[in-house]
Amino acid sequence: MQKLTNKEEEIMQILWKLEKAFVKEVMAEITEDQPHYNTLSTIIRNLEDKGFVSHNAFGNTHQYFPIVQMEDYRKRFMNTAIENYFDSSYKNLVSFFAEEEKISAEELREILAIIEKKEDR
Repeated sequence: MQKLTNKEEEIMQILWKLEKAFVKEVMAEITEDQPHYNTLSTIIRNLEDKGFVSHNAFGNTHQYFPIVQMEDYRKRFMNTAIENYFDSSYKNLVSFFAEEEKISAEELREILAIIEKKEDR
């Protein structure tokens, strides 16, 4: 699975949300830094070339839909981020968020409960 650019990820988020869409429908979902229609069309075709998107043709227009599931991409993205930025350590990841005050003690207790519940199985 190839790495996506920030703009490609933004477009994939929209396609995952809409499930299928024409370029004009994707365009309507972009609230900031809206690209030109032709630029957006090119980005979507690049996503198709990378194997993330496919389409159904309706005459001269195409309706696009994701063929890579969000969960699959999320797993790859997270694994790569943890490997590259946290020395492949989930402990370092959680510690980072705790130090940055992005996660509360209550949330950590909830995570621990999930882990303990899985270990009891």
